[in-house]
Amino acid sequence: MLRLSALGDVLHTLPAVALLREALPATRLGWVVEAPYRELVEMVAPVDAVFSVATKRWRREPLQASTWSAIAEVRRDLVAFAAGQSSVDFQGLIKSALTGSLAGATLRYGFAAPAIRERLATLFINRPVEVDPGLHIVEINASLARAVTGRDLPTPRIDLTSFCADPSGAVELALLRGSVVLNPGAGQRAKMWPTERFGQLARLIRQESGIACIVVWGPGEKMLAEEVSVAGDAFLAPETNLRELAFLLRQARLVVSGDSGPLHLAAALGTNVVGLYGPTSVARNGPWGQLEHCVESPGDMKEMNSISVDMVFEKVKELLN
Repeated sequence: MLRLSALGDVLHTLPAVALLREALPATRLGWVVEAPYRELVEMVAPVDAVFSVATKRWRREPLQASTWSAIAEVRRDLVAFAAGQSSVDFQGLIKSALTGSLAGATLRYGFAAPAIRERLATLFINRPVEVDPGLHIVEINASLARAVTGRDLPTPRIDLTSFCADPSGAVELALLRGSVVLNPGAGQRAKMWPTERFGQLARLIRQESGIACIVVWGPGEKMLAEEVSVAGDAFLAPETNLRELAFLLRQARLVVSGDSGPLHLAAALGTNVVGLYGPTSVARNGPWGQLEHCVESPGDMKEMNSISVDMVFEKVKELLN
C-alpha cells in the first residue's frame, strides 16, 4: 500500500486497507507511510509490515550521504517484501507511484488519469483503475481496493480507540474532558478560518453554554493557537504528540476545525465535529460519517473568510443540544 501522507489522507485510506485484508486474508500486506504516521498505521491498520519514509527531509537534504543511505535502506526492505508482487497507490503522486516501481512490484495499481493528482505518476502505474471522482475519498479508495481484489465488499469502519488509549499525557489531558476543542491550524493557509473568528466563537460558546473551549495546535502552530486563546478567553492545550491529541479529541464534547488531520481524526474517533470548508469539497473531503455537520462557504466564493461566526455558532448549538 502506498499512502505516504498526510494524516487525514492516511485515515481516509484505512477503510480501503481493511477491505483488502478482508478480501485477501492470506496475502501479506505492507504499507509505506511517512514517519510521523508510522505508529498510527502500526497500531490500527491490518497490515503485516510498515515501511516509513522521510520524503520532506530527503528533499531538503538531497546531497547528504545520510539521505541516500536512508533511501537505499528503505528500498532494500521494500524490494525484499514486494519484488514480483503488487503495489496499490492510493495517493496518486509521482513519489508514491515511483515507490511502487522502485520496490520491484510487478503489478502496480493506481488511479486512472482523470482521478490522479499528478499525471506523470501514470508512467509508473501499469494497472490503472477508473473511479468515480464524485464520490467521497474514502469510497474512491475503496473502489480502488475492490478493483484490486475483484470483490464487491462494503466499506468497513475502523476502530481507532486503541490508538488513543492511555498515552503518556493522559492524566493531564483527562482534565479537559467535555470541552469544545478548536483547531485553527491546517496544512494549507487557504483552509484556515481567521483566528479572530475562532476567538469570537469561543466567547459565544462560553457565554451561551458555559462550556470551556480548548485550542489545540501542532508543529509550527502554537502562535496561531495563542491568538485564538487570547481572543476567545479559551484555554491553550499543552503540546501533544499524535496519540495524546487523539486522546484529547476523543474526550471532547465537540471539535470545530477546518479541513485538517485533527478534524478527520476526531470524526474517526466518533467525536462530534463541525467542519469548516472553503476551497475543498465537503462531498469529497468532508469528515467521514459527519458530512451533514459541516459549514461550507456560501455561493461560489469558496473562501474561508466568507464563513461567518453566526453560521458556525448555529451548527455548534445544534450539536451541543
